[in-house]
Amino acid sequence: MSEQHSPLNDRARTGVVGLDEILAGGLPRNRIYLVQGAPGVGKTTLALQFLLTGVEKGERCLYITLSETRPEIEASALSHGWSLTNITIIELSALEQTAVLEQENTLFESSEVELQETTRRLLDHIERLEPHRVVIDSLSELRLMAQGSLRYRRQILGLKQHFSGKSCTVLFLDDRTSDPTDLQLQSLAHGVVQLEQITPIYGEDRRRLRVVKLRGLRFSGGYHDFAIRTGGVVVFPRLSNFGPFVEFDRAPMSSDVEGLDHLLAGGLDRGTSTLLAGPAGVGKSVIATQFAIAAARRGDRAAIFAFDELSRTLFERTRALDLPIDEYVASNHIHVQQIDPAEMGPGEFAQLTRSVVDDGVRLLIIDSLNGYLKAMPDEALLTVQLHEMLSYFAHRGVTTLLILGQSGLLGSTQSPVDVSYLSDTVLLMRYFEAAGRIRKAISVVKKRSGPHEDTIRELTVARGGVKVGEPLVQFSGVLSGVPRFFGNPAALSEKE
Repeated sequence: MSEQHSPLNDRARTGVVGLDEILAGGLPRNRIYLVQGAPGVGKTTLALQFLLTGVEKGERCLYITLSETRPEIEASALSHGWSLTNITIIELSALEQTAVLEQENTLFESSEVELQETTRRLLDHIERLEPHRVVIDSLSELRLMAQGSLRYRRQILGLKQHFSGKSCTVLFLDDRTSDPTDLQLQSLAHGVVQLEQITPIYGEDRRRLRVVKLRGLRFSGGYHDFAIRTGGVVVFPRLSNFGPFVEFDRAPMSSDVEGLDHLLAGGLDRGTSTLLAGPAGVGKSVIATQFAIAAARRGDRAAIFAFDELSRTLFERTRALDLPIDEYVASNHIHVQQIDPAEMGPGEFAQLTRSVVDDGVRLLIIDSLNGYLKAMPDEALLTVQLHEMLSYFAHRGVTTLLILGQSGLLGSTQSPVDVSYLSDTVLLMRYFEAAGRIRKAISVVKKRSGPHEDTIRELTVARGGVKVGEPLVQFSGVLSGVPRFFGNPAALSEKE
């Protein structure tokens, strides 16, 4: 959609982190918008943020409640540390009006008189206060008083006509207690925002948001995760908008390990993604940490997001290998953060990675995709979101390392998800048996951005970090886990 009318460029910012980005700047002023969602999903919190943002800009703001009481609204605001002193709150309790009407003699149905009286009082307050921003909470009360879809639609249409031409931006809150297929409200509103709450089998509830429509303007469609924190609603926009391409130094990133750099023909190319695949304990995380420390030595910044192990365990492991990660963490060259997939949704994690990239990180490690997969509903969504993330990072010259644990130790191994086609480079690690010992092997099976060795080298993880030996030219069948040795057995014994 294109912006056809200049008034649409005058936006009322919602004050909700991430939502204004999805709306390309905010809501066009002097229009009516519908915010829909089940009770408890966050409609009131979002509406209060909208009004408080208006207060900050010196605008008159009005909150009309048809269900909750003023103390309930103030208690909700207080939980976020907000003061509603500069917001006018009007209570139009249906129960209170019903009690008054029952004491009066009337020839009309009490519900009809109640609806008219509620609407009259609502419009009187608006005429008297002349607010710039209005929240009406909630339309379900008007729907009950109307007792019919035709009267309800006429009432909402009357409110829309009343606001037409006024310098007032209005949010209607609706708890969707009506028939889900009833789209009358959506057809009358200039824009519609839907909030949803999903309860997984295990872990915290997940919330997501979708802008259903915004007439005449572009917006970021589809679902976006959001959370309610102390301080209000925080929306995590998807990384579908890659933004402008950022020029960056294309020199390869060395690992500071000679044999590993030989395999990669100089190192990892900047702005690319690399998959490190192999069974548990083969050295994937150590190699990734080696790249992070090498980047820190050059003055670059790196970030490690650990899904599978405690950050404390990561530090203990690197200390045991004499890898100086502590000093680079202390100097802010390496950022280490533990991620709990049961507590953090995929949208929030994507925004977390975006924040560190925007803050200057140039090497990003996800350890591992197995843990990341647990945060996703299914494999199909994992690959789509991962593609968005990798494209976003590539546009900013960020090198990404993805660690994938495979099941099985010797022989055939299996991956929980196939993301090799998304990666520019694939490093494959394997165990193999030789001379009565379990050994490790490493090879590069794919590198889109340039040449690489096609040899298989022995990998050793010991004090001092990673060591990559000479090509295993005297072996065959190493990747199968049961190799055959064609060299001198005495030479093999010398390597013990």
